[in-house]
Amino acid sequence: MTKKKNNILSTYEEHIQKMSPARKKKFDEGYRELVLSELLIALMKEDQVSVRALAQEAGLSSAIVQGVRSGTKQNITLQSFLKIMQALGCSLIVKKNKHSYPMELVESQ
Repeated sequence: MTKKKNNILSTYEEHIQKMSPARKKKFDEGYRELVLSELLIALMKEDQVSVRALAQEAGLSSAIVQGVRSGTKQNITLQSFLKIMQALGCSLIVKKNKHSYPMELVESQ
């Protein structure tokens, strides 16, 4: 946790530091789901695409897309996430140091 210059923590930072490891893990999982949900909402709004149309384009059920969008779908597979992002015209790149690794779906034969 990063402290402010005057070493005073915000109320939020204090709250996070006081969490048990189990509760902190659960909090972090919920936060990741929220971030995915907000990302998907923003991209869908930008493209003016519905849940049903996106699901069809991605080759997934509407329930999966709606679950990610609402933050209720837990443990989405990387494959499903990549399908959604590709259907929205996005690409994912993992970067480490000076190397970039594009994440792409491999089509099964």
